[in-house]
Amino acid sequence: MPQDGRISFESTGTKFDIRVSLLPTLHGEKIVMRLLSKDATDIDINTLGFDTKQLQDYLEGIKKPNGIILISGPTGSGKTTSLYATLKILNEEKTNIVTIEDPIEYTLEGINQVQLKEDIGLSFSSALRSFLRQDPDVIMLGEIRDGETAQMAIRAALTGHLVLSTIHTNSAWGTISRMIDMGVPSYLLASTLSLSVAQRLVRILCSNCKERKAFNTNLFPSSYKAPRKIETHFEPVGCEQCFYTGYKGRKAVYEVIPIDYELSEAIKNEKFNIREELAEKGINQLMDNAFQLFEKGETSIDEVYAMLMSN
Repeated sequence: MPQDGRISFESTGTKFDIRVSLLPTLHGEKIVMRLLSKDATDIDINTLGFDTKQLQDYLEGIKKPNGIILISGPTGSGKTTSLYATLKILNEEKTNIVTIEDPIEYTLEGINQVQLKEDIGLSFSSALRSFLRQDPDVIMLGEIRDGETAQMAIRAALTGHLVLSTIHTNSAWGTISRMIDMGVPSYLLASTLSLSVAQRLVRILCSNCKERKAFNTNLFPSSYKAPRKIETHFEPVGCEQCFYTGYKGRKAVYEVIPIDYELSEAIKNEKFNIREELAEKGINQLMDNAFQLFEKGETSIDEVYAMLMSN
């Protein structure tokens, strides 16, 4: 049978959780191990990957006393790390912060963290109901999975709380239609949503062994039109310093949409195609920021290819 478990591991004073998943296959057990540092003290929002404008918009959004901030992206795109970097900024002695997570990936001193246990009825929505009786200032939900949780999160934001959560959508504006599909009235979403963020993780090329090559535009997806001509690019090679992978470290690519009056009206009217409006406001899409990272030679075409396809 497939098995899931957890290993606690300590090395040179650093504690790790290793989440283990075993799957029986034709020729033996297939094992995936996910390494998670238990300590969030080293997470710094300035090093995650926000550009200057995105960071300014994001910090302004989280300083609001109420509203909802949503971070979207697929599994493993670093959403939880972004949330913890945010909680670190908000974590003050006078601020009551509560979280419900599945699982608790990092521990932060001064924050009340609750582990989801659906088998005994402790779900995201039931925990959220209890949180509202705990006089919180900030509520962090690990994920909005269903309509009931979505509506509870909106209700919490309406009653004067700052709500942070993640959701699975392909783009920052796609979050709007997803929430409406979950049964949240568009007028309520328009009055509570402060920020919508999308993110992906890309691997950074090893600076010791990356190799400059001539670039052929055929390497771009056929539907993609690059804003500028690319003459050369860097490819991964592999050396001792990067354990022969060609990559060393990762960086998040963000799309940050602060919801102003005009965008709030677009949400009310359920207007889902607003690419021109976002461009006028100087808001870059994921593909724009991915292209910039590739153009600078920080990552390879393989790492950003999927984002350049997302129109």
